[in-house]
Amino acid sequence: MSNVTKVFLIAACVISSSFAFDKEKIVSARIETCRGCSLNRLPEVKKFVMEDAPFYDRVEVKFITGAPPEVILLDSADQELERIALSNLNREECNKVLADNGFAKKTKNEEF
Repeated sequence: MSNVTKVFLIAACVISSSFAFDKEKIVSARIETCRGCSLNRLPEVKKFVMEDAPFYDRVEVKFITGAPPEVILLDSADQELERIALSNLNREECNKVLADNGFAKKTKNEEF
């Protein structure tokens, strides 16, 4: 392996590790999406945003004109840790994104 290749691999590892974060740092999440436009073309994602997301603890839905549907994972200082696009996911996969990152849906008893 050449020295240039080694340097490139080391640099790639350093860069990727600087973007990595401990899942324990996730405190809350925000879903940003438009209310119509692209969301209307994604019926599974729309059902997730409108019918499922409001029942998750520590998850806020924010409607922004023209914004593609994304989950933004936040730390305790409300700093962005990761942004996950939802456009290519179905409803079940969208719910799995939140569950895999430590968010739980409220039970029927907790809703009231």
